[in-house]
Amino acid sequence: MQSGTLIFPVLERLVYGEPAAPAVAAEAARRGARRVFVMASGTLNRKTDEVARLRVALGARCVGVFDRMPSFTPRQAVLDAAAEARAAAADLVVTFGGGSVTDGGKMVRLCLQNNVTDLDGFDAFRSVTLADGTRTVPKFEGPKIAQIAVATTLAGGEFNNQAGCTDLRVQIKHGYRHADLMPRTVVLDPAPSVHAPLQVWLSTGMRAVDHAVEGICSQFAHPGGDASFIHALKLLSRGLRAVKREPGNLHARLDCAMGVWLSMAGRQGRAQMGASHALGHVLGGSYEVPQGDASSIVLPHVLRFNRVVNAAQQRTVAESMGFPNDDAADVVAALALDIGTPRRLSEVGIERAQFAAIADHAMHESWLHSNPRPITDAAQIMDILNAAA
Repeated sequence: MQSGTLIFPVLERLVYGEPAAPAVAAEAARRGARRVFVMASGTLNRKTDEVARLRVALGARCVGVFDRMPSFTPRQAVLDAAAEARAAAADLVVTFGGGSVTDGGKMVRLCLQNNVTDLDGFDAFRSVTLADGTRTVPKFEGPKIAQIAVATTLAGGEFNNQAGCTDLRVQIKHGYRHADLMPRTVVLDPAPSVHAPLQVWLSTGMRAVDHAVEGICSQFAHPGGDASFIHALKLLSRGLRAVKREPGNLHARLDCAMGVWLSMAGRQGRAQMGASHALGHVLGGSYEVPQGDASSIVLPHVLRFNRVVNAAQQRTVAESMGFPNDDAADVVAALALDIGTPRRLSEVGIERAQFAAIADHAMHESWLHSNPRPITDAAQIMDILNAAA
């Protein structure tokens, strides 16, 4: 008999299909916030009027805008944003952009709560995984300042209680985990997402596909999670192709955004991610490969590696994506081909000479040790990398 515990997140509200600016302003008012600090994508702030509309909607509540968060959320940029938020006496953080901005908001709130003011100050809060899978997650005080997230890509970080933050001194993206890191309100307005480069947006969609696929294939899956993951794949499979054909299709963009939510909601219970996510963290944090591109490349080969232990679950993946008679790895690869995301590591500048270091780093990723087919040696990761070369 299956047993387990479903842990529901601190997310209070999901606002979807409404214009972002008034929706955020209404949420800020509902929360009684008086000093709202906005963290936004630089492109969104400098080249569109989306952030200006948000500032107008917030009025006197807006006490600052930070738009200098690079990809992969470097520690120094987090410190810079935290210093500005601290000086502004912020009582609410609003993030408006992609995954790096979303994670930046989480990390700024962590810094404000725990008085992190220098690069070394992050180390006391990061999770550590040893090569044998032993993991240490520090206990610390979670942020008291809430976050409202407006997502403009499909990365999905707005729906989890983890954050990634890169230490550029060692070129490693570390993970941070606390229930209160999750935003309290998420706003899904498809209109601002049209400003993101189309291929960037589609790439992040493959990351959401990765969430759902590895969730279904997890040895810790449960019926509630499966229901979310299965419908997520249905929405994402058709929605991503529709947006590739017609980038201005807001209905399809919202379908994809809802698919992201479902792909993350399924993880509230016991479902664990696997080797594709682990390799994505390494390729992103240490080699600057966008995580969606990493998913697009690696996931089919991880599925083939795992097929001997979860063939039935992989059939569910293929069926959910609309191809019940095909191999799941081939179905995922076909989606990548249809939407134009990379399919080989060589396409994103990763060479075979780097594989050994990637494999070694991956052994220290927590998700690697929950892969459905146990990985106990870096040589097994080398097999996956060579297949994806």
